Amino acid sequence: MKAVVLAAGRGRRLREITGPVNKCMLTFRDRHLIEYSLEAARRSAVEEIIIVVGYRAEDIVHRYGIDYRGVGIRYVIQEERNGLVDAIEHCRPALKGQDFMLFLADEILIDPRPAGMIDVFREEELFVVCGVARVEDRNEIKKTYAVIYNPEDNRIYRLVEKPRRPFNNIMGTGNCIFRNAILDYIPFTPINQFRREKELPDLIQCAIDDGHPVQLFPVAAQYVNINTAEDIELAERRL
Repeated sequence: MKAVVLAAGRGRRLREITGPVNKCMLTFRDRHLIEYSLEAARRSAVEEIIIVVGYRAEDIVHRYGIDYRGVGIRYVIQEERNGLVDAIEHCRPALKGQDFMLFLADEILIDPRPAGMIDVFREEELFVVCGVARVEDRNEIKKTYAVIYNPEDNRIYRLVEKPRRPFNNIMGTGNCIFRNAILDYIPFTPINQFRREKELPDLIQCAIDDGHPVQLFPVAAQYVNINTAEDIELAERRL
């Protein structure tokens, strides 16, 4: 299995804080933000880390080179930043038909369990595993996606991108595991009418609608996706 770390975005909502810096290179507890994902990938014993770069790609390439603590790194360039699904599509040649674990370079998983998620993915022969975290404040779910699932077997039936009214306390994260065949659903993924790009939950929903087994997995005790100044403050408190 390979890891895919998406780090091409500029972080427009944080421009006053980041300035000319890629937001995944912001520092939290003496570590660059991207390193929380790189370290989780390394602990998952992946054979290679693919980092998708775009905005200020040279900062990431010069910092990490071709190896992160014993795991090889390959870079993929997303010249036009058209969202997460487009970034995943760019990785098709580098993946070479292999399954992969997805990470976002602007997310922090606190007490992560990615290795356990891999075990479930393999033992249950799943098509996708969506890493989730339980939250007390449902408003946090409005920043990512909501999950409708069967609590008896954790099978997911519906994903909702940035729901206006979250219906439970389960918050979807960017940390997911995919069969390589998920790439075949990218052409059928609808374009979000507000963001004008293809969204990750809609890609997974295509596989669900086709009958593939998709489950959730509690991958972290707490989760923060860094998009605003408030998210930075939240991450610093939780860390």
